[in-house]
Amino acid sequence: MNSAITKPTVNIFWFRRDLRLQDNAGLWYALRSGQAVLPVFIFDRNILDDLEDKSDRRLTFIHGALEKMQAELLQLGSSMEVCHGFPEEVFSSLLAKYHVVRVFCNHDYEPYAAQRDLAVSRLLAAQGVGWESHKDQVLYEKDEVLKSDGSPYTVFTPYSRKWKGRLQEESIKSFELRDVTGHFYRQPALPIPTLESLGFRSQTIAFSLPSWEPSVIRSYGQNRDFPGLKGTSRLSVHLRFGTVSIRQLVSQTRSLSEEFLNELIWRDFYHMILWQFPRVGQGRAFKPDYELIPWRNNEAEFLRWCTGTTGYPIVDAGMRELNATGFMHNRVRMIVASFLTKHLLIDWRWGEAYFASRLLDFDLAANNGGWQWAAGSGCDAAPYFRVFNPTLQTERFDPELKYIRTWVPELMQKDYPAPVVEHDFARKRALAAYASVLKK
Repeated sequence: MNSAITKPTVNIFWFRRDLRLQDNAGLWYALRSGQAVLPVFIFDRNILDDLEDKSDRRLTFIHGALEKMQAELLQLGSSMEVCHGFPEEVFSSLLAKYHVVRVFCNHDYEPYAAQRDLAVSRLLAAQGVGWESHKDQVLYEKDEVLKSDGSPYTVFTPYSRKWKGRLQEESIKSFELRDVTGHFYRQPALPIPTLESLGFRSQTIAFSLPSWEPSVIRSYGQNRDFPGLKGTSRLSVHLRFGTVSIRQLVSQTRSLSEEFLNELIWRDFYHMILWQFPRVGQGRAFKPDYELIPWRNNEAEFLRWCTGTTGYPIVDAGMRELNATGFMHNRVRMIVASFLTKHLLIDWRWGEAYFASRLLDFDLAANNGGWQWAAGSGCDAAPYFRVFNPTLQTERFDPELKYIRTWVPELMQKDYPAPVVEHDFARKRALAAYASVLKK
């Protein structure tokens, strides 16, 4: 007797960076496929086993998103299979439990994700199971926005012009679930593993639905650089984990702020760069000459940067905000990144790795792009001699010290540390180090 006959026949939708039911491209295609759809999420041991911080806030956020989705699925008479393990082993178990016809998912562009998806798709193919992946986390991907000669853009401004020229209503049309929610596989509630059972500790961050105030978006261009103001959307974590749809976000905000739209285009740009130039995701500089920079890499100074004790208040405030909350204001991210790479002459990869371990909204493409921008080694036309002056940045963007005093309460007191390095000296040292390998 064929054992597959006794098993429920399903298609699987595999959630990864798309933790929502509404306006989810791959899920929409799965629900229209003609088979009942089993939702699956995997706590991937290839990722989790490498996390040294067992209180990682990102796990708490993900767990909260899964609980929300599970509640929605239960109302539809379905339930998600939330698994813990190595993806290939998990799918082997699922194939033993279900007669799986096809697995659906959305594209993930990171190097590990590409390797993972290739391995899983091969495993499925060997068992006669189909594989189907769709674009969801960006508006335009891979080869969709290219120069007239078919080559990829490496500078943002012309890329953004081409991107905007392509933007049409069809591009931001929502994938509505109204008529297909009855196609989920019906089954009683399945338990979601606790974070403790996965070897992690839950953190005191409340998962909240993505939301934005139109007034914040409208004034984004005027207020976004001032960390002491409520001038940004705080949607980066929702974009990272896909709890908000990029199509919905572009549709609802594009008429409110050109500057905000440009930030969304930067996401597409950096994901395109990661796909077209995979070396940037493998720890290499986009501009090869920058591999020759004679970094100092002083570990004691790196520790002062990490702990927010450099003696430069705006830098210290940013690092303390990051360590305490998993978030850092974007203007301050640029300041602290410039400080590490230029003032301290510490390899940008050290900072990139530290951000990767702390940022709640960590995204490889954006994080790498931002750090290489700060170091001057990235794809955009950024001069190596751009060195942010922390004092001038403070005078311009936090003149009343509202942000700094929030995170550096001991400012102006005896126990606040002296500057780790003097600005003019550090600037000249950085320019000399860069020029030694970059000037022809």
